[in-house]
Amino acid sequence: MYVVIPAYKPDKKLYGVIEGLVDAGFDFVIVDDGSGEEFCPLFDSIEADFGPCVTLLRHDVNRGKGRAMKTAFEYVLAHGDENDGVITVDADGQHLPADVKKVAAAWRETPDSLVLGSRHFTGKVPFKSKWGNGFTRIVFAVTTGVRVFDTQTGLRAFSVKRIPEMLEIKGERYDYEMAQLLDATKDHIDIREVTIDTVYLEGNKSSHFRVLQDSFLINKMIFKFMLMSFVSFLVDYFTVLASSEILASLPAAVEVARNKYLMPMFDRMVDTHLVALVLGRLLGSTVNFLLNRNLVFKTGDKLAPVRYFVVVCLLVAANYGLIALIVSGNNGLPLWIGQLISQAILYPVSFMLQRTFVFPSRRKEKRVRKA
Repeated sequence: MYVVIPAYKPDKKLYGVIEGLVDAGFDFVIVDDGSGEEFCPLFDSIEADFGPCVTLLRHDVNRGKGRAMKTAFEYVLAHGDENDGVITVDADGQHLPADVKKVAAAWRETPDSLVLGSRHFTGKVPFKSKWGNGFTRIVFAVTTGVRVFDTQTGLRAFSVKRIPEMLEIKGERYDYEMAQLLDATKDHIDIREVTIDTVYLEGNKSSHFRVLQDSFLINKMIFKFMLMSFVSFLVDYFTVLASSEILASLPAAVEVARNKYLMPMFDRMVDTHLVALVLGRLLGSTVNFLLNRNLVFKTGDKLAPVRYFVVVCLLVAANYGLIALIVSGNNGLPLWIGQLISQAILYPVSFMLQRTFVFPSRRKEKRVRKA
């Protein structure tokens, strides 16, 4: 099994990570991600002391954790067996040898899985780590429907045969690890979490994680979808309100004809809302589809418009049902409030349907489970 370690300006803890795992018979692929000449003695000593079980790859400049892992994956793909495994380990000593072995053993039991070493953040945990992981955990669960406790763990194991897929995943820095999880949920890859110890040495001062910049990168895809959805929501929302007002002010003859031929089974208020919702969703969904296809999911799938139309029909029906429940009746809320509530409820549903059905991966579907 290959242990991949991306390293940027590491300290002596990197030496200890390898020393603690040599007895397990792993092959190590270490990527010096542009650390600079002052770190060469450490890397050289690792090569000299641990010999043939260590392969050292170098970047001339810092290219990011994601790119460093991809460089290592390319090496493993060229030299490894597809039935072998890969386990990624951080260079800062946060992953104990016993936990690395535990994750490796879990992968051997289910080699088609993506196995995560999941920290439960007990003891003294830096605020930025606890807050960042908690926020991402909630956003990830809401938008994918999959609960992963430790979305930012760097201790992960998967099969060598998955490397071609891993190399296709976008992301060059810390965002790459989140993209791996999003890709796994989209492709219905089995995700397992194995509980490991939470270790933060010296307040995690050796970490190069930038709270604001890297948190944004980690959640970039979700943020982009939220922004595109907000623009589409504005189009949808104000079209619904405007259409409702226009329809309510139609001449009596037109109103009677509309009720007679279109929706005789509904009362005037609910019928007006339905027409307004259809008009609003027609415009809003067109904007939403074009933005998400070109800016978020980036796909040219010719069947995507057909699948999106199906989703829109389902969402319009759900939207109408919620509006009828919230707005209709003597004690109902105003339409402008009801539509806000309805859209808030349907947003995560829309995201999941678009990721898994409208813009799906073309790879073979696998069952998702939480172990």
